Amino acid sequence: MQVMIRYKVRSDQVERNLELLHAVYEELASVRPEGMRHASFQLEDEVSFVDFAVFDGPGPGPLPLLKAFQRFRTTLDARCDELPVLTDLHQAGSYRFH
Repeated sequence: MQVMIRYKVRSDQVERNLELLHAVYEELASVRPEGMRHASFQLEDEVSFVDFAVFDGPGPGPLPLLKAFQRFRTTLDARCDELPVLTDLHQAGSYRFH
């Protein structure tokens, strides 16, 4: 499964969003779940974020089981100007994109 998630946070919530994201990546680095790749990007406007996630197999993968992700997700709607939109991705081609 390959997905893209995009959302926009309120300008007063950017730092908090980044703190929570960094905590998710710290936990991912310590847990090192198999079969998962994940990257988050802050766009040029500084309030928009895009995440790309690749999971082996169906379903949401191990991310929802992480405590840091649960903290991130629990307050995300309150931090957002635009709520997260999840899009399934179907690769049409790539060059060294892993």
